Amino acid sequence: MQVKIAATLEELKLISPVLLQLRPQYSEGTLVTQIQSQQADGYHVAYVEDGENILSVAGFVMSQKLAWKKHIYVDDLVTNEAHRSTGAGKFLIDWLKQFGRDNGCQQLHLDSGVTRFGAHRFYLREGFDITSHHFAVVELNDN
Repeated sequence: MQVKIAATLEELKLISPVLLQLRPQYSEGTLVTQIQSQQADGYHVAYVEDGENILSVAGFVMSQKLAWKKHIYVDDLVTNEAHRSTGAGKFLIDWLKQFGRDNGCQQLHLDSGVTRFGAHRFYLREGFDITSHHFAVVELNDN
């Protein structure tokens, strides 16, 4: 297994079927377009491959906040359904931790949907703590 950061259109198309397992509201085309837009703002997509298989994908940003100092925030994290429980997710989390250390980050953060219990067990096993509740106003239109 090895981790790469997607930098080309071909790589984004290669990882899109796995990322679509997490974000099915997109098509391949709209997903790639959205990723490219976010890349202009510092979004990175790392992926684990093993030969020709894409095992796991993580979309993340490095940023600074008063609360967290310099950190990595993982926006999107998914292990290919066909390769779950193979160590690919752990491999990618370990890589994210080391990438953060190598880039002067003090913390690694992510949010997870409240009903994703399997993911929660995985995150707790990988050393994450539940440190807050995330609140959102998901529709800011006055309509």
